[in-house]
Amino acid sequence: MKRAGVLQLGQHVGKIVLIVLLGGTLGAALVRFSPGFGVDERELDSRLNEQSIRALRQRQVEENNFAVFYVHYLGRLLRGDLGMSRTFERPVSELLKERFPETAKSVGLSLALAWTLGFSLAILAVMSRHWTIDLGASLLAGLLMCLPAAAMALLFVLARAPARLVLALVVLPQIFRYSRNLLARSAAQPHVLMAQAKGLNTLRIFFCHILLPVAPQVLALAGISVSLALTAAIPVEALCDLPGIGQLAWKAALARDLPLLVNLTMIVTLVTLLANSACDLLGQRFRGHAA
Repeated sequence: MKRAGVLQLGQHVGKIVLIVLLGGTLGAALVRFSPGFGVDERELDSRLNEQSIRALRQRQVEENNFAVFYVHYLGRLLRGDLGMSRTFERPVSELLKERFPETAKSVGLSLALAWTLGFSLAILAVMSRHWTIDLGASLLAGLLMCLPAAAMALLFVLARAPARLVLALVVLPQIFRYSRNLLARSAAQPHVLMAQAKGLNTLRIFFCHILLPVAPQVLALAGISVSLALTAAIPVEALCDLPGIGQLAWKAALARDLPLLVNLTMIVTLVTLLANSACDLLGQRFRGHAA
């Protein structure tokens, strides 16, 4: 049994490493073949002499062939060197140490708030059995889904409201919709109706007969919500001037900073895969206990 668990964990780790490396390759290719790559705005500075311009162009020679760049990048990565940001003229590792905690804080707080409100609304809509509550919560979730993350960020900037709440409002409708559908489907099962007919305690019915059977799917949704929050963090942090990796990715994309973008792509991919894998392993444990 332990051997099977170790083998399963090893498969997850191998899959994560492979996908992260593939994500880095695709990220480097997309940046390399994007319009305007290889053009440095600093070359337009009239104060630079010909030697300085030649030095700027020389630094871009390695990046012109993304395959060569990526092989060299992986070699440096094995030595713990993430490279130098062309935009900020600083080591990428220093930028990530400064910016990642801010994004982690934003994502963590937003997910906690979104799950508290979204899952509570889903439980209320299913357990109350009153169509007005279900309709009101569904309309609220639908309204939030119609608003792009960038539009909500601009509204929060104009209202001078806490910008981190935007991420929670982006994730909340997704959590409500899927968790509400899961709980409603589980609550309609024959054994739940039988338990209600026998007059069992409402809390016991909810936790043992409604929530527990769909726990693996809820955990899968939790993993996906991490990816949703990270994706929304890029426009939100850029527009609200939050010093996280979302803002860093936006500035790096505008400058086509290949070393920085490759690192950010791999970090976002890694965080997403770790969250999904952890939720998947926990979901399998729930299935094993249920069986």
